Amino acid sequence: MAVKNNFVHGKIIFVCFLFLSLSVQASEDGKSDFSVGADLVSTYVWRGSYQTGASIQPAMEFTYGSFSVGAWGSVGIAGFPYKEVDIMASFSFQDFTVGLVDYWVGEEEDYHYFNLSKTTAHLLEINLLYSFNRFPLTLGWNTILAGDEMYTMHEDNNKPKKAFPTYIEVTYSFPVKDVSLDITVGASPWKSGLMYNRFEEGGRTDGFAVVNMALTASKDISITDHFSLAVFGQLVVNPAKEGVFLVFGIKL
Repeated sequence: MAVKNNFVHGKIIFVCFLFLSLSVQASEDGKSDFSVGADLVSTYVWRGSYQTGASIQPAMEFTYGSFSVGAWGSVGIAGFPYKEVDIMASFSFQDFTVGLVDYWVGEEEDYHYFNLSKTTAHLLEINLLYSFNRFPLTLGWNTILAGDEMYTMHEDNNKPKKAFPTYIEVTYSFPVKDVSLDITVGASPWKSGLMYNRFEEGGRTDGFAVVNMALTASKDISITDHFSLAVFGQLVVNPAKEGVFLVFGIKL
C-alpha cells in the first residue's frame, strides 16, 4: 500500500509540473491567465505555528476557466535555514473550491525533493473551501492524506495508525475605510500527529484544539500616481501553544 501511495503521489507532482511548464504558452489564447508575485514577511507563521523568521515567498499561478495550478515557496533569509516548495491544483464550481496541495519542506542544503518513501518530506493535502455568495464568510477544511507525519503512534495496541491531520478554518472579511480586515479562527478537530510545526517540541494535538486566531489588516499605500505598495500586518494567537506573533509583510 505504501508503494501505491508513493506512486500516486509522484504522478500528482509530475502532472502539476507539466501544467506549470505549459502555462506560459497556454496563456496566450486569451482565455487564461498567468500571474507571478512574491511576499516579503518579517516572520513565517502558518496556521498559527511558527515556521521560521524573515522570509521571501514567491508564487506563480496559471488559471484556465475554473481550473488553476500553481507553485508557492518560502525561503528563510534570517534564522533557521528553512526552504519550502508547494505545488497546488484546484477546481472551482460556483461557491465551492476543491484543491490538492503537495507541501515540501527541507533545509537549505536538502535537495531530496523526489524522495517519496516513508521518510519523505512531502505532505499531500486535500482542501475544501466554501465562500458564501452574499456574506463575506469562508469555510475551509484541509486534511493531509499522505506523506510525512501521516502515521502516528496512538495507544491502539501499540500499532501505528493513520492520523489524517486536519485543519478547519473560518474567515470573516470586512473593510474599515481603506483597510481590508480578515478575522480568522482555525482549529485541529481531533488527535493528530501534526500540529503544523514539525520543528518544535510538543507540536501535536490530543483532541480538538484551537491553533490559530488571527487578525489581518491589508492596505495599498500610494507611492506615485501610477504605483502603490500593498502591505499587511497580522496579529496571530495560538491558544493551544499559548503563542503570539505580530507579522508585517509587503506584497511585491
